[in-house]
Amino acid sequence: MTKFLFSLVLFVSFSVSAQQLMSPSEFLGYELGTQFTRHHEVVDYYEYLAESAPDRVKLTVYGKTNERRPLILAYVSSAENLSNLENIRQEHLKDTNGTGSGSKAIVWLSYNVHGNESVSTEASMKTIYELLTKKSSYLDNTVVIMDPCINPDGRDRYSNWYNQYKNTPFQVDPNSKEHHEGWWSGRSNHYMFDLNRDWAWLTQIESQQRLKVFNQWLPHIHVDFHEQGVNNPYYFAPAAEPYHEVITDFQRDFQVTLGRNHAKYFDANGWFYFTKEVFDLLYPSYGDTYPIYNGAIGMTYEQGGSGQAGLGIVTAIGDTLTLKDRIAHHFTTGLSTVEVSSQNAEKLNEEFRKFHQNKEFKYKSYVLKGDNDKINALKSLLDKHNIEYGDLSSGSYRGHSYTSGSSGSLSIDKNGMVVSTDQPKGTLVKVLFEPNAKLSDSLTYDITAWSLPYAYGLDAIASTSKVSGQGPQQAQARTNITTGSYAYLTDWNSMEDARFLAALLKEGIRVRKTDHPFSIEGKSFERGTLIITKGDNENKEDFIQSLQTIASNFKKDLTSTTTGFVDSGKDFGSSSIQMITKPKVAVLSGGPTSTLRFGEIWHFFEQQLNYPLTVIDDDYANRVDLNEYQILVLPDGRYGNHFNEEQLSNLKDWVRKGGKIIAMGGSIDALDGEKGFGIKRKQLEKDSGDNKPQPYKDWERERIKGAITGAIFKTKVDNTNPLAYGYGSDYFSLKLGSSAFEYLDNGNAVYLEGNTKPFSGFAGTEAQKRISESLVFGVENHGRGQVIYMVDNPLFRGFWENGKLFFANALFMVD
Repeated sequence: MTKFLFSLVLFVSFSVSAQQLMSPSEFLGYELGTQFTRHHEVVDYYEYLAESAPDRVKLTVYGKTNERRPLILAYVSSAENLSNLENIRQEHLKDTNGTGSGSKAIVWLSYNVHGNESVSTEASMKTIYELLTKKSSYLDNTVVIMDPCINPDGRDRYSNWYNQYKNTPFQVDPNSKEHHEGWWSGRSNHYMFDLNRDWAWLTQIESQQRLKVFNQWLPHIHVDFHEQGVNNPYYFAPAAEPYHEVITDFQRDFQVTLGRNHAKYFDANGWFYFTKEVFDLLYPSYGDTYPIYNGAIGMTYEQGGSGQAGLGIVTAIGDTLTLKDRIAHHFTTGLSTVEVSSQNAEKLNEEFRKFHQNKEFKYKSYVLKGDNDKINALKSLLDKHNIEYGDLSSGSYRGHSYTSGSSGSLSIDKNGMVVSTDQPKGTLVKVLFEPNAKLSDSLTYDITAWSLPYAYGLDAIASTSKVSGQGPQQAQARTNITTGSYAYLTDWNSMEDARFLAALLKEGIRVRKTDHPFSIEGKSFERGTLIITKGDNENKEDFIQSLQTIASNFKKDLTSTTTGFVDSGKDFGSSSIQMITKPKVAVLSGGPTSTLRFGEIWHFFEQQLNYPLTVIDDDYANRVDLNEYQILVLPDGRYGNHFNEEQLSNLKDWVRKGGKIIAMGGSIDALDGEKGFGIKRKQLEKDSGDNKPQPYKDWERERIKGAITGAIFKTKVDNTNPLAYGYGSDYFSLKLGSSAFEYLDNGNAVYLEGNTKPFSGFAGTEAQKRISESLVFGVENHGRGQVIYMVDNPLFRGFWENGKLFFANALFMVD
């Protein structure tokens, strides 16, 4: 057979194969864009493509959601590349240490991280079909990895809601019900977390499972498909300032290259778009920035629409925006991305290798020490990111002190570790650990501080020298449980201690705590120490066995004592050694509460503390007998005058009888002022100085003076207050806004003094004045009960590890 005839046969064979593949519309039985496709139908289509073109599509299930929906990835490439996929992956990863010779472009397309930004999953089906048919030439030197839906639980929540409430035919009037989701929209995942802000913190099961695979590939290109308000035109790269300083010139320039190619297609169609606005590249936990800090060209693409748009909606200028329009736009930028990547495969590989060469960062090593549980919690996070670290058991180290904010030293005699930037993940280490990220512009889209030593409550220094550590050692817990002991003692310093206590209480083991330091049998113990006595548990037949099992599960050190007679402090029979009650906890949902802030509490109880929680919705809260509960949590939100006089009176009466309110963020507004509680908003006297009118163009810059965009402040701690047991004299708090409340008459557990300059991140000058000498966390007694005020959020996005013990103290220590 001649070469010409052989090529003709191959062409005809391929054409027949391409024609045999059904398009999304043919497979689903309706024209794409005329309905929202449920997740199982999307999976069905991808499975169909993998079965019909197994030489060019490989489908894998990389995990499941909380609601048991599958998380899938499709690998799409030429038959030759797909048959050699593992070798391509391994050769590409070798480029991170300079020994590889990768030649293929690796492009990862992520769709539908926000469930009600639902167009992108629809667009993914059209995109993969086009890649397998008309645009298959892009795949000759490119591997495309497609995640058609990062957030299936949120997507199905939205699509099912929309299918229930839409008009037939769909109604473009924006006032119609189908354009107004309820309190629990489809944006978030099962626990109401924003998955697009979880890439670095990995608090959610979807993120954890996805990152395992992402780290096995580390693509050259990563696109995160989104939607924004219905009246906004399309947004694509290049991004807005601030860019983090570690972002390379090539990463910046290639965003422009991609943007110009997208613009070519949008211009030809007369579609509107914008670039270089709003969406910056700083916060490390986004779907664009996290890949960038791992060597990729990370980008966000934003289509107008979101959960409001439905199948069609009239915009502010009178145009009708349809789901078909939205699909066309995401489809176009997706294909354009693959096209440009294919054209620049060699350059992408070359620059990827350069990115992972050693960089001359100012700080070469980050040396940390602290409570062993906190060290282990940080190690667990670093393991998930494939970040290398070493143990330190002794030594003194100099550098930038995180505690003082200036040059200092750190002495280690145990529980130390070091993380160096001299490793393949060195850039990510610099971004996550640096004391204070450099800001090229104070107008940012998200928080401006996140440094892990502060987040995990560890003493640390950043060293300009490389510090070498030992291989991580596995410590063994000493339980010391003997049947003849009077009591078993253990410390209270971390969330692991809180989980241990929660497990004991659920098992029916009675536990006491001390409100005073004491020493016994030559050992010293601090406030909050847990005391588990044989006498309190004599009616529990399997007491010793249960205690042993739980202690082993949590690798908990227990100290046995043969007496309750202390050397100093209070004896175990003292009224100061109080029983910890097993509280029944309720949390308000719906109505005035923020879904994200409610979700943080829900996730904290079920997935972090492993303790039961009753969710009471605002719709029927008035019919619930609060006397069945010991604790009511009011999540952050927009309360204003949400509670009427009768409701406030009932709350006050319930607290006086022994109830406990944990009021967080905006819920404090529902209790302050003349409402019978002692909390008062702090008023800032207006500066009578320069009152000249400001130009309209400067309004945003003027506004930012009164804002705090997620900055870290050093606060004072009264650790004699039960709300602050387990803490030192200082706490670094992540402050998310400039709301400020006056000191309480008594019970100020954590507070800001006069100097309110942030240790890390941005805070406007007016905001700094407002929060000066203000409350952070406090306890107010009312009769036999308490109100606990949490102005700052200790559970923010589930990643501020050092704040979580405050919440546990509010549950178990404050009485």
